[in-house]
Amino acid sequence: MTTRKLIQFILLALLLPSISIAQEFPPKKTVTMVVGFAAGGSADTAARVIAKKLGEDIGQAVVVDNRPGAGGNIAHGVVANGPTDGSMILLGSIGPLTIAPHMMKISYDPVKDLAPLTMGLMFPNILVVPPSLGVKSLKDLVALAKKEPGKLTFASTGSGSASHLQGELFDAVAGIDMVHVPYKGGNPAMIDVLSGRVSVYYSSPSTAGPFIKEGKLIPLAVTSSKRSPFYPKVPTIAESGYPGFDSTNWYAFMAPGKTPTPILDGWNKALVKVLSDKSVIAALGEHNFSPAPMSRADLAKFMAKESATWAKIIKDKNITEE
Repeated sequence: MTTRKLIQFILLALLLPSISIAQEFPPKKTVTMVVGFAAGGSADTAARVIAKKLGEDIGQAVVVDNRPGAGGNIAHGVVANGPTDGSMILLGSIGPLTIAPHMMKISYDPVKDLAPLTMGLMFPNILVVPPSLGVKSLKDLVALAKKEPGKLTFASTGSGSASHLQGELFDAVAGIDMVHVPYKGGNPAMIDVLSGRVSVYYSSPSTAGPFIKEGKLIPLAVTSSKRSPFYPKVPTIAESGYPGFDSTNWYAFMAPGKTPTPILDGWNKALVKVLSDKSVIAALGEHNFSPAPMSRADLAKFMAKESATWAKIIKDKNITEE
């Protein structure tokens, strides 16, 4: 062996332990689960249920870090530039991952800068109104909006979020004009809806559920093509006179894009196990959520399809940030 080759061999031998450590799973330090919305909202609620069990399973603390703002884009940017040792993951959402890139300038590329781990949850949003609005059905809402164009408002969890696009799409198909009011998360949006300061909200079932039960909100329709198992008496927008309307909300787990594959695979296995746990399913069910774990490859394919769908809709409807 030549002196040069000997030096190369020694350097490689010294480097291997660090490579092994860098790709080790689970990480040997506290894990941060970043959430793009304010505490108390649906994403935060789901994250805390999952983080608790996840921490127990991997033997490491998992803390939820709320980074609200810009429809979740701030949080996604944080993780896109985050550590690649497995110590940071993201509960990502439909807006920043597949909608916002086609509407606005963002600081990251969802495909290159973030790596899919597994789908977390899939669910329809619920179109709700406060009793003070004086409507009892979607037909009533549309009639009022047409009677007073530009007066009614609808809340969202931020520009480019699912609740924003659902509102814009329904305005388009129903021929009405409600004013979009973006918030930093479901909880602050809900506060203004309950007070009557905002007319309509395409809310997650988790955020709206307690207030529907208490009679503080009236559910008019769900956004998916099929009725929600948690609200079987609430009709879909499609069956309420707008056939073809179908929009499902979702949260997916992501990691920084340059995270080593062994760590990504480790996270997939750990998260799928948690999302398949009966106690977690039951706990999420209390908040009207159903887990939808899948492989990393399947999530990547799903997101690509969603992105293409939203890109076409945004272009066809000429939907802008504001």
